[in-house]
Amino acid sequence: MPILPPYDLPELEHFEHPLSSRYASKAMVRLLSPLYRMRVWRRLWIALAESERELGLPITQEQIEELKATQDDVSLEAIAHHEAALRHDVMAAIYAWGDIAPKARPIIHLGATSCFATDNGDLLICQEALKLLRSRLQDIIAALSMFAEEWKDQPCLGFTHFQPAQPTTVGKRACLWLQDLLLDLEDLDHVIRTTPVRGVKGVTGTQASFLELFEGDSGKVEELEHRFCEKVGYPAIPVSGQTSTRKLEDRIGQVLCGIAASASKFACDLRLLQHLKEVEEPFEKKQIGSSAMPYKRNPMRSERINSLARFTLGLMPSSYQTTATQWMERTLDDSAHRRLTISQGLLAVDAILVLYKNVASGLVVNPKMIEARLMSELPFMAAEVMLMEGVKRGGDRQDLHEHFRVASMEAGRRIKQEGKGNELLALLAADPAWNMNEAELLALLGPTRFTGRAADQVKQFLGKEVANALKDHRAAEAAEIRV
Repeated sequence: MPILPPYDLPELEHFEHPLSSRYASKAMVRLLSPLYRMRVWRRLWIALAESERELGLPITQEQIEELKATQDDVSLEAIAHHEAALRHDVMAAIYAWGDIAPKARPIIHLGATSCFATDNGDLLICQEALKLLRSRLQDIIAALSMFAEEWKDQPCLGFTHFQPAQPTTVGKRACLWLQDLLLDLEDLDHVIRTTPVRGVKGVTGTQASFLELFEGDSGKVEELEHRFCEKVGYPAIPVSGQTSTRKLEDRIGQVLCGIAASASKFACDLRLLQHLKEVEEPFEKKQIGSSAMPYKRNPMRSERINSLARFTLGLMPSSYQTTATQWMERTLDDSAHRRLTISQGLLAVDAILVLYKNVASGLVVNPKMIEARLMSELPFMAAEVMLMEGVKRGGDRQDLHEHFRVASMEAGRRIKQEGKGNELLALLAADPAWNMNEAELLALLGPTRFTGRAADQVKQFLGKEVANALKDHRAAEAAEIRV
């Protein structure tokens, strides 16, 4: 029995995708909107018609001007009306444009196949979307670099296997997040730089229709594609079937997954650090952490990054399946899948990066908690320093090693079984073999003594690799966290 009966109300028939209505930025939603896609298609058709006219086909300047005058007058309702009858999205778009550009109607899409619009259009839209993501990625790199610089000297407990390990600094840990992002930026730049468009290839990629239009003049067909590519700003892939190889989209998916994985690693680290009360994500004045437990400060933004990243990473296997199952020159079982994966992948990573910047720009560091945890573990880690000092004072290194082992085991027992603090220094001071009091032992535990070159590594990394990555940085369009 349903909670509510299935009301037959029109307002209940509308579904909003959470990625566009709740998570992704308005800038990315605009790029992936049906209206923007149609306008990209129209510019592709204009570029084709202009190139054909320049090479002597009977297309008039008046027809070109009519196309340009109406290129932004897109009616999605008119296109939907035609598609309902034609059952073909590209032809519906052509018919709808022809209705308002009757003089140019005969030459729209001349010699082309549907993938001229869909594949060229999708690749161009992806390029614009990737450039937006690139700016967002650089925004985060800039925010984390400022954080790393500010906290480069702050010693903190290092963790391996989430067990206490040799100390590092807060800033050095941030550089681990930065290093991942710099690699993502390299991969993203490679994809942007090397991803071509489909070009002007015809029905099965042989350019036969264009060769027919130019009466067998192969040179003009080559020049047609060259001119078209100059107008759209990207080179064409050398060969294709009816579609561009779907491996181009796999490469885009790979870099999206790489960014998602890096962001997820950051978010996981921050959730652990927030549990330790050392570093926290920003928490707004009126923000509610829990409906039942008003004292809570749940790391909900980091958790959302993890959630969106998990979704993004799940898209990649099915994208490879699409590439693997394309038949000969093409098959249409890719169409619905590509509509889902390309758009959702870009929207999800955009949402991730908007969240990441928000968190990275407002990280809250609690130095006293960091120092307390470090000092609670540091006596165990200072064994070698203490052994060397003990030998300087006349002790036997091997004997001192055994005394330290026994004392550390007892200190560990008291911590775990009696709930006491770390009493290792007191135990060592009480042992005549060490010939040192507790104050002298404590003086050996200056935290910066145990962080190695962490601060210098931060300076060098920020001054070289990070600075190079930000040379051409232009901030992305601002985006707010909607919920």
